[in-house]
Amino acid sequence: MARLSIEHVSKVFSDRPGEVQVVLNDVSFDIEDGEFVCLLGPSGCGKTTLLTMMGGFQEPTEGQICLDGEPISGPSPERGYVFQNYALFPWMTVEKNVAYGLKFQDLPEAEKKARVDAAIEMAHLTEHRKKFPIQLSGGMQQRCAVARALVGRPKVLLLDEPLGAVDFQMRELMQNELERMVQEAGITVVMVTHDVSESVFFSDRVIVFGRKEGEIVGNVTIDLPRTRDRSSEEYEHYVSHLTNLLRDAFKGASIK
Repeated sequence: MARLSIEHVSKVFSDRPGEVQVVLNDVSFDIEDGEFVCLLGPSGCGKTTLLTMMGGFQEPTEGQICLDGEPISGPSPERGYVFQNYALFPWMTVEKNVAYGLKFQDLPEAEKKARVDAAIEMAHLTEHRKKFPIQLSGGMQQRCAVARALVGRPKVLLLDEPLGAVDFQMRELMQNELERMVQEAGITVVMVTHDVSESVFFSDRVIVFGRKEGEIVGNVTIDLPRTRDRSSEEYEHYVSHLTNLLRDAFKGASIK
């Protein structure tokens, strides 16, 4: 059984009577336990809408999304979510932000403390645990947000363009840190991105969306060892292949 199953999912928004916007139309695919899957595609193609439905923040208009065979019906600690802007609470320290990830779990205080300590250590933030988000670099804020999502030991980690606003030089450093944390956690990950190279760096598999209604134009397995060498010929081959898929999608071609 797949860890996540997206089963004939459609999503339609209606702002005014008689007017509808089809964002996703009959989208289906599975994600296996332990996979890192990137959803790659142009802005407005529906990938973030799909991710929020995996998180339980929206419901499909038709179809269903299942975690371990059970339909997702709302947010749950089983699915950790990291937003593009990290969504850290500015009035809370690193320690309290991470601990918030356990707020709705009925655990002994000693267990909560042990989990928070372990998550902060994994994020390399032990020396910064009493600082507030404004006192942290962008990379530290990212690691804090991921630690908060992982402290509850979810089955799936959902990442919504967590490096979307980062400049190129810092982006590679933060990619390295995020990859380290995810591999240490050994968790299933779904990440939304529009960056082709980033999808190759992280993914076991890249699902490529076309311009509209969640059309899947590619489902590409990335067969490269970790940690990945961005300068290798094999890496560049995957970047080129995915870039071509996106280019053809923009032209209206349908490539499976």
